[in-house]
Amino acid sequence: MSLNTTETCISSAGDHDKTESTEIIVSAYYRVHPDDRETFIEAVRPEMLAAQQLPGCVYYAFSQDLVNPDAFHLSEGWADIEAYERHEHSETFLKALATVVKHVRILRREGIRYDVAKQHIDDPRGKVSS
Repeated sequence: MSLNTTETCISSAGDHDKTESTEIIVSAYYRVHPDDRETFIEAVRPEMLAAQQLPGCVYYAFSQDLVNPDAFHLSEGWADIEAYERHEHSETFLKALATVVKHVRILRREGIRYDVAKQHIDDPRGKVSS
């Protein structure tokens, strides 16, 4: 299929539903050495795709920062602790972790795991008049 100038191809890769019940949330930040950026991306990309397919994964997204290309943000949501722990012990996670530990200079890392007690849907669009 060829695209002409009026057609748009929109990918749904990485789509997820954050309204699903989520007991475990992980938020992490990594700043890597500029020379190791591509190694980091190549290590985490297959892990991200594999994690998204695991039972109990509500969402799993690694994103490169829009301002600092050496910074990456990780956001994970898991249905329960069992799903989270299955991921932490998965072959793809351990392979990515080993690659990053051995071949990427992490200049800064922060990671927080949250055990969610209650969820609320957040949609602030109603604050803007049409």
